[in-house]
Order: sequence, then C-alpha cells, then structure tokens
Amino acid sequence: MGRLRPGVTLAQAQAALAPAFQQWVAGTATNDQERANLPQLVVKKGAGGLDSLRRRYSKPLYVLLTLVGLILALACANVANLLLVRAAARRREMALRLSLGAGRLRIVRQLLTESVLLALLSGALGVLFAIWGIRFLTLLLANGRANFTLHADLNWHVLGAAIGLSFLTGVLFGLAPALQSTRVDVILALKESPAGQPAARHTFWRISLSQILVMSQIAISLLLLVAASLFVRTLANLESVELGFNRENVLLFQVDARKAGHKDPEIAAFYGDLRKRLSAIPGVRDASLSEDSLIEAGTGLPLGPAGAPPNPVNRILNVGPGFFRTMEIPILAGRDIEERDRPGSPAVAVINEAFAKANFGNRNPLRQHLILREPNLETGEGGRLARDMEIVGVCRNARYGGLTRDIPPVAYLAYNQGYPRPDQLVYALRTAGDPLLYVNSVREIVHQADARVPVSEVRTQAAEIDQTINQEITFAELCSGFAILTLVIACVGLYGTVSYNVARRTAEIGIRMALGAQRGRVVRMVLSEVLGLAAVGLAIGMVAALGTSKFVESLLYGIKSNDPLALLAAVAILFAAVTLGGYAPARKASRIDPMAALRHE
Repeated sequence: MGRLRPGVTLAQAQAALAPAFQQWVAGTATNDQERANLPQLVVKKGAGGLDSLRRRYSKPLYVLLTLVGLILALACANVANLLLVRAAARRREMALRLSLGAGRLRIVRQLLTESVLLALLSGALGVLFAIWGIRFLTLLLANGRANFTLHADLNWHVLGAAIGLSFLTGVLFGLAPALQSTRVDVILALKESPAGQPAARHTFWRISLSQILVMSQIAISLLLLVAASLFVRTLANLESVELGFNRENVLLFQVDARKAGHKDPEIAAFYGDLRKRLSAIPGVRDASLSEDSLIEAGTGLPLGPAGAPPNPVNRILNVGPGFFRTMEIPILAGRDIEERDRPGSPAVAVINEAFAKANFGNRNPLRQHLILREPNLETGEGGRLARDMEIVGVCRNARYGGLTRDIPPVAYLAYNQGYPRPDQLVYALRTAGDPLLYVNSVREIVHQADARVPVSEVRTQAAEIDQTINQEITFAELCSGFAILTLVIACVGLYGTVSYNVARRTAEIGIRMALGAQRGRVVRMVLSEVLGLAAVGLAIGMVAALGTSKFVESLLYGIKSNDPLALLAAVAILFAAVTLGGYAPARKASRIDPMAALRHE
C-alpha cells in the first residue's frame, strides 16, 4: 500500500514498479515450474480495498447474470409465441376493427399497451420474488458462516433496471404479434370460421415466426441444461474426491491460549493437558490437535532432507499425539506422533507418501533426518537451523490445503518440540455420534481449564469440507433450479403452441380420420412436427453450448467444458421434456371425433 506523489498516474506507477518487482520475484524462483508461473505486480486504486469477496464471486455472479438473462429471453420468447397464438385467434376481431375504419397504428398501439402492461405487472411481481430471492441467495452463499459480509439489497438502481427491462421486453416481444395482427386480409378473415383459419405453412424453405420462437426456446433451454449438467458433475466429482482421512463424526474448534496470557514453554503443557481432558469426555473416541485443520493448512517453511537444499514445495503441519489415529489417516510405515514426543526428547516427524517419493525416491525414509530452517525474511530462503528431526513414520497421502489442489509433500511435526512455537491450535475430536452434541461439554472443559481462553470456529469436519466447495454447491443448486424452471417454461410454451395448432387443424384432422387415418398415425404426424423443430433447436443449442461452455471452464473440476456425458444428459432430458410437452396435444388430436369436427366446420 502506498500513496502516489502529486501528478503521478496509476499507469506511471505501474511502469515504474513492475520491472523492479519482476526482477526480484524472478530471483526467488527455484525451479522451472515456479519460473513459468511468476506473479505479476498490478497497481490498483486503494479506494475499493483488497476485497477477496469481489475476486472470488465476480466471475460466478457474471455467470449467474448470464443464466438469468437466458431465462429472461426464454420467458420472453415463450410469451411472444403465446401472443402470436392469441393474435391468430383474434384475426376476425382485428379484421372487423379494420373494416370499421380503425387505423393499423391504433391497433398496434393498443396491442403494445396490453403487452407492456402485462410485462410491467410481471416485473412488479418479480420484484416481490426478488426480495425473498436475495435473502435466499445470500444465505446460500454464506452457507452458515457468521463472518460473511456480502449482503445484497434492493435499491433504486435495481428497481430502475427492473422497470426498464420490463418495459423494453414488453415492447420488443409484443411488437411482432401486434404487427402480425394488423396484416390480415379483411374480407377473407371475416368469411372464416374459427376452426377454419388457415394453418401455418410447414415447408422447409418458409419457417413461421412461431416456429423460430419454439426453436430458440429449445436452444436456450439446452444451454441452461448443459450449464446445470456441468456444475452438477463438478459437484459430484468434488464430493467423490479421495480425502485420505475420515471426515465423519469429527468436531473441530480453535483455541488461542497465547492471547489469554499463556507464555512459552508453559503454553505447550496447557494445550497438552487440555487435550487429555477433552479425551476423557464420554463419547469422545479420540482427540488431537494441530496448527490448522487439514483443509485450511498451508504452511511452507525451508525444509528438506539432511545434506540437501531445503525445498520450498514441501509443506509442514504441527500436530499433537494421536493425530493420525484421530483423523484415521493410515500409517504405512513406522509410527504416529506419540506422548513421548515432548520438549527435550529427540525431534521427530511423520511424512506423507508424496514427501517420501519427492525427497527420497525408492530409499527407505525411516530414521532419515529432516532439516528445518528459519526463513530469511529478505530473501525468502532458509536461514539458521531451527530443527533437526528424525523421520519416524510414513502416512498415507491426505488432502492438505483444499480439495482441488494436488496433494503436496507434507511433513507432520510434533507441535511442542520447539519450532515453530505453538500459538492458536485447532482441536479435533472424533466422537461416537453427532459431533455438535459435544459442543457444550467442550466449552465447559475449556472454561474449567482457563476461563480467559475462548472457544471459536466451532464446526464439524464435514461442514468445513462442504464450505470449501460452497461455490460449487451453490452453482449446482442454482443451475438445477434454473434448469427445472427452463423446462417448465419451455414445456408450457410448447404445449400451448401445439395445442393451438391442433385446434386450428381440427377440420383437417377430422377429414384425415374420416378417410381412414388411424389414431397412431395422427399422433406421429403431430409429434413429427414437434420433434423436427426440437431437432433444429437442439442443433443450434449444441453449437452455442460448445462455443460458450469454455467461459465457465475455470469453475469446473474434474471435467472439461465439452464433457460428452454432460452434453448427452442435457440433450436427453430436453428431448424427453419436448416429447412429453408435444405428446399431450398429439394424443388429444387423435381423439377428435371426425363427424363432430366436420359438423363444426
């Protein structure tokens, strides 16, 4: 953070600082991978601060905004199609008005007024839903976090945008039906009976506006279904990630005795005594402690085998006795951190498989020594010797620092053997039942040990893991809801359009059946037209999905943006929904009484 000199712009500051930063950071890289991924210095205005929420949620919210825009377009196309149907049903009325001297502009103005009024009333109803929806979305993003600071609210800008969009969509999607209503042959329309209105021409080279709208609805629906499929599959991949430990029935909470006045070396004894008291709670099977939880860990210090330079890729985690037993991380060779690993005893460490492979290859790492050095704050490299540890165990790889990152080489150190010093620690209690039932007992025991020490960050291990994939859970739930809404809108619109077309063709269908057409043939005739439109819409939607899905690739995990299974699932669901939406009118058409249809005509 710095203050610019008078007259200096951000661009000038960027030009002056970036080369020096780049030269310095290039000197800190120790391998080709780090040299290929050097950080960049970016100078920004300080008025907005360094907001992690903005960086984390800006792209996801833009994606949600795009999905909402697609649903708006889908709903408008649906309404426009229904307005076209309504306009066709009012042909005789409009012809009568025109024959009595009404001007076309006046009729268009009247129909647009109806359309805009419908849109504004719908917008007002949408604002009422938005009040509830904003609260729901905030709760969904917060996922139970008390320190969540992203609180959206309605204001005049949002209301103005809603009113403007409602008016604009009312005009745009009501204009075509209004114009079509006035383009009628007055004499021919007055002679027609309602059942005898001419049906739309179904030729390859001439496609009606209604058919275009149906195909666009199907294409938009496919886009939303593909997005939902991608995020649901991402969530499934995250939930099936191999953790390396048992997440169930584990209670986590944080204790910071140093802030309550405890000093070295007494603080280590306080933490150890508290662990023993917590282990004695009825129903607690095992208890241990660590510098951080496995999912939140991320400490890296200059550490490496004796005789080798320290590797900055290696990570460490200070843990207490019985940590691997409590977390149910299998020990593959050697032993766990135990009670005998205390101040004054030989320093020990347990390493994971990745650490053993990266630093020892095929050699047996047991009884080898690790050297931990204090970091040099100026160079970032290792300084004086801080700890010489003997490797006493090799454990199975367990997730460290998140679910989506590769498991790094990790060394687990006894928390009370000198360096790094224990400050705040996270306790892990494996319980026989619901971990949250033991919270009151935990608070009581900590209060008995020292009333000044607070218990904070209480959560279960399962909830903490779910919190790390909260964004993916939120996206999967929202996109699934959007997809269901999309299917409902598309099916309702398709059902209404096909039903009206069947009603207009009552006489034609009656004649076909009078001449011997079977009911199955009539159903196939209607469905073939629906499925033909669906095939074109699916083709357009698939091309659009393949072209746009790459923009959400950074939000996916374990799959590619053009994942075949997600695309196939979206196509299958939409095809089934379209078939269902078209089958009911087709079946209704097959039950037309030929004699009643001909008498009506």
